Amino acid sequence: MPAFFLREVESIEKEQIFLKNEQIRLPKVRVVGQDGKQLGVMPTYKAIELARKEGLDLVLVSPNSDPPVAKIMDFGKYMYQLAKKQKEAKKKQKVQEIKQMKFRVKIDEHDYQTKVRHIRRFLEEGNKVKVTVMFRGREITFSEKGEEILKRIAQDVSDIGVVEVEPKLEGKDMWMQIKPKEE
Repeated sequence: MPAFFLREVESIEKEQIFLKNEQIRLPKVRVVGQDGKQLGVMPTYKAIELARKEGLDLVLVSPNSDPPVAKIMDFGKYMYQLAKKQKEAKKKQKVQEIKQMKFRVKIDEHDYQTKVRHIRRFLEEGNKVKVTVMFRGREITFSEKGEEILKRIAQDVSDIGVVEVEPKLEGKDMWMQIKPKEE
């Protein structure tokens, strides 16, 4: 078996432990055939023999029921399908990042427009954006100017983004967070 497949099986087995064949140490089990038909309650050793005759494994699927339920199946194929399902679910998962854009109090109009375009692109990609206005030296006395810049940004992207965290002054930075609008 390929190494990547074994790693997948090991990660699945850590989450859910399957007992198969001789690992099942119960006197009797309810057996379900490969086609899904009930074969009845029988001693475990007979169920294992039945599975071996078909060239398959006996896997304990419901140990807590009375009597426990075991199914005759191809265990390797089952684990492969489980790994495939997990990979598919992971692909469909949406990871949201927090991007950051920094501004200065004395920003030129062209620079401002370029940075707002970047913020719009980040929001369209589905990411949150932390917008920071940095103050240098005595610029902190003009904190209302920084707040004006942040409010202007919020207004410029209001069609695709919503302010999640209102402007806050922390040290020599003023920041706010914008998230994409839900459709």
